[in-house]
Amino acid sequence: MANVSILSDFVSVHGQPINTVEMHTTGEPTRIIYSGFPQPQGHTLLQKMTDAKLRYDNLRRRLMLEPRGHSIMYGALLIHGTEFTSTGEADVGVLFMHNEGWSTMCGHATIALGRFLVDFDTNACPELFPRRDLKLDTGTMTTTINLHCPCGVVNITVPVTIDTNEKLKSDPERDVSFVSVESYALGIATEISLTPAYRWPELGNRTAVTADFCYGGAFYCVIEARELGFAEGLKSSNIDVYQRAAACLEAAIVANPQYKRLYQHPASQELSFLYGVIITDEQQGEAAKETAGGDTCLCFFAGGQIDRSPTGSGVAARRALAHAKGILPPDNKWTYHSLVSVAHDGVGAFIAKLACNNNDRTARGADDSVKIQIEGSAFYTGFATFLAEPTDIISNAGFEL
Repeated sequence: MANVSILSDFVSVHGQPINTVEMHTTGEPTRIIYSGFPQPQGHTLLQKMTDAKLRYDNLRRRLMLEPRGHSIMYGALLIHGTEFTSTGEADVGVLFMHNEGWSTMCGHATIALGRFLVDFDTNACPELFPRRDLKLDTGTMTTTINLHCPCGVVNITVPVTIDTNEKLKSDPERDVSFVSVESYALGIATEISLTPAYRWPELGNRTAVTADFCYGGAFYCVIEARELGFAEGLKSSNIDVYQRAAACLEAAIVANPQYKRLYQHPASQELSFLYGVIITDEQQGEAAKETAGGDTCLCFFAGGQIDRSPTGSGVAARRALAHAKGILPPDNKWTYHSLVSVAHDGVGAFIAKLACNNNDRTARGADDSVKIQIEGSAFYTGFATFLAEPTDIISNAGFEL
């Protein structure tokens, strides 16, 4: 998948270009960075993420922000070696990035990466995935990849076909699925107090709202749209009103130390932050075939960025929350919509259920956590080679308005 530049002489003079493959999952972009970005240093993946923040954040900004990116751009940087690839627990690592910084998990990007890691030409880029050894399950016509994300290892199952050269290729007509890290609820029906500085017009005279907190590789506050004061749910065409309410709610939570326990990871301080606010509408969203029901969500993260997809790590967190509440039996699948999938007659919705293994049909982890299997589809949109001329002050590290 090497890019061919019509400005080859220019590229040779102005240094190493950064090459990417562009994909989307329910309209949410993933810019997969496969060459030209320096490999961060460190023994563990979290150490590599810290190194990337310190030494290469200008490159993140260059790729995510204008003029090469935009306010909702999302990126995935493939990492050749981690502590889990060295032990064989993972095949390859990844660091996720967005307009504001770096994230610990991304389900929509994981779905896209599943296809890409099957499809890329090893002859064109042999150093990209040195542990690549795809095994075909002839019964299901799938292959699996263990992806080491900052939150842990997730297992991706990619439907495949066999091309004329007897190579495996991803099958775009069937969904990719992945099994999440251990996911769980931290706070069910938690009352959040709102001082005047953190209230929004639709709230009326209320001084508190009730929300849930859960983890699916990242921490989320989940709240129903009507609880925020939106009587018609997620049906307004003015997304700004939801964004304002979500921003006020998140600010109120982060500003109050008593809520810090609701987004604390038991083993890692680097994972202990509130990643986003998910507004749900339980009365909107058709159930896909063989699912028990459906709903719609609007996820705000990274300083108000809106996820076009149903949010993979958010779906893992929400399905674990439904399990903790006892409102969805373990065997039941559920359909998770975003506003984009709703607008496209359900195309692009994610399907989630509790993952199963041979020893435990609900794949329970420690402390009432569960692993969630999430299905979705991703598609290619293009390829890009990005450059930065030394005298280009405006775009060298990107900008946002």
